[in-house]
Order: sequence, then structure tokens, then C-alpha cells
Amino acid sequence: MLFNRRNFVSIAKLAGTSKQLLRQFWYGTPAQMNVDLKGRDLLTLQNYTADELKYLLWMASDLKQRIKHEGEYLPLMQGKSLAMIFEKRSTRTRLSAETGFALLGGHPSFLTMQDIHLGTNESLTDTARVLSSMTNAILARVYNHNDLDLMAKEATIPIINGLSDLYHPLQILADYLTLQEHYGGLQGLTMAWIGDGNNVLHSFMMSAAKLGMHLRIATPRGFEPDLRITKITEQNSKEYGTKLLLTRDPLEAADSANVLVTDTWISMGQEEEKKERLKAFQGYQITMQTAKSAASNWTFLHCLPRKPEEVDDEVFYSPQSLVFQEAENRKWTIMAVMVSLLTDYSPQLQKPTF
Repeated sequence: MLFNRRNFVSIAKLAGTSKQLLRQFWYGTPAQMNVDLKGRDLLTLQNYTADELKYLLWMASDLKQRIKHEGEYLPLMQGKSLAMIFEKRSTRTRLSAETGFALLGGHPSFLTMQDIHLGTNESLTDTARVLSSMTNAILARVYNHNDLDLMAKEATIPIINGLSDLYHPLQILADYLTLQEHYGGLQGLTMAWIGDGNNVLHSFMMSAAKLGMHLRIATPRGFEPDLRITKITEQNSKEYGTKLLLTRDPLEAADSANVLVTDTWISMGQEEEKKERLKAFQGYQITMQTAKSAASNWTFLHCLPRKPEEVDDEVFYSPQSLVFQEAENRKWTIMAVMVSLLTDYSPQLQKPTF
């Protein structure tokens, strides 16, 4: 019989040993972090400290180990409900939130613009107040980030940003968890963003320096990240002692980078700009030629869905591509967010190295 953690837990359970004692025997007593996120909103990673980001990643790692690898059932959301408002279609955000919340014993309610009156026959203010009386949290995927700010102001329950025009924090948490699993830590990694100055990039910019990561950003003229966000990123880089480069040259951005990252060039709502955007992004496709400029241990990330003009098949399906591990980690990180914002549960396993 193969001796591993899962078998060890099963054997010891038969012997009547508590799971808490088992974990302490196997992993040691978990370190403590003075972090309390219960009742908070998650609108942007700008509002989260380095320790709070690490805590969320620790929580995700803990839940993934206990539920996926050790086969435990943790009904931490039992008796709780989640309102999921989606103005935009979604695969990963919807599935990760819906299945993750249900796996924890909760009841997710998926609501589209055809299901509720949001901003049409009923104001955002009234919707936020009504949902606050019926659910425990709201996850909203919206076009306008200001709508999230208004909901957060009016709601009495946590608001979670499932994507807006400015930020995509849930995606970036999954990216960080994926990189931590692959490299064994985040401190000192260099990320090269090659593509559009969009919401995914903005979330990297608001958080990477806090985790000791360097950023090298290449965008075409006219598609740069938001100037206000760039200024905050420059301040964060100085504060945390990391390096920041903004350029128009993809190969310059890729130079010595550990992680090559891109995203769609044409987001939902930008379909009419397709011809203009494809022309502007010529030369920005990530290929093995791009990877030659990167560090020898380079990896590739993409939040999906992916188009071949953004990254060729050779890179996308290469051993260096972490995109499907990254997609799965959307589930564990959104579960970590929900557990952290809605319960008093603390990670039971040792804190990973960040």
C-alpha cells in the first residue's frame, strides 16, 4: 500500500486519532498570521496588504490540499447563499464560484440581466439592499467598475469583483497560486506582460510588488494601462523595492523574465474594434522566439479564452504552459476568498513560502 498523506489520514482515523492531531504530526503546527478578512469586500487587490494577499493564497492552498488531495468534506458555507450577478458571459468565473460555493455546502444563485432588474427597472442601490437581506455575499461580473463601488456602499454583505472594466482580482489570485505551486515561491520572480493594458494587467500592477515580484510590461501605443493605476504601481515598486518597466517592445519585456503572460486582445464589448486592434497588436504574439529572450525556467500564463494570434500553439501547449493548472486554481482561490470573507476558519496546514 502506498503510504501518503491521504492513506495516513484514513488509517489514523480508524485508530481514533483526531484530524487536528494528525495534521500537526504530519505538517507541524501551522504558523499564525494576524489577518482578519471577515466582512470585507474584494473589489481590487489595491485594498489588500501583502500579508492579506499571502493569507488568501495560504487559504487556497489549504483548501486545495484538504479537499482535493485528502478527500475531506468541509461544509464551511453550510446555510449560506451567494448571489452571482453576471452582466457578461463566463466559463471559469461562473464555474469556479458556483461549484466552489456548492462544494463548501452553500447555495449559489446565478443571476443574469434577464433574471433580475439590475439598473433597469430597479436601481443598483435597491438591488444591493434587497440581496443583502436574502444572501450572505454578492459576486458581480460587470461592465462598469463604478457599479461595484456603488453596490459595496449600499450593501451590508461582502461584494466580490468577478470582473470589471478596471480589475479582475480573482484571476490574479489564481495566477499567484499557480506560480507559487510551480516555483515554490513568488519573491523575486519577474513577470513579463505582453499585450493589452487591460483589467487583468491592472490587477497584476496593483499587487505584484507587494509580493516581491518585478513587472515588465509591453503594450502597443494607445493601449497602455490606466495612467492612474500606473502611478500607483510606480509608488508600490519604490515602496517594496521591485523593478518596473513599461515599453512597446515585447522582446525587451520578455528579457530574463520567469513568467510570460498575455490575455485576449479583444475583450467583451470591444468586438467593433477588432480590425483596429489586430493591426495594433501585430508583433505581440508570444512564440518560442519570444521565449528565447526569457529566463531558462520560463513559464506561460493566459487567463483564457485564448486566440492563436495572442500566443501560438507551440507555446500554449508546451510543458512550460501552466494555463490549465491556472484555470483550475480559479476554483480554489475563489473558495479561499469566500471562506475568508464569510467565516472564522483559519488554514490548518503550514503556510507556504511566498
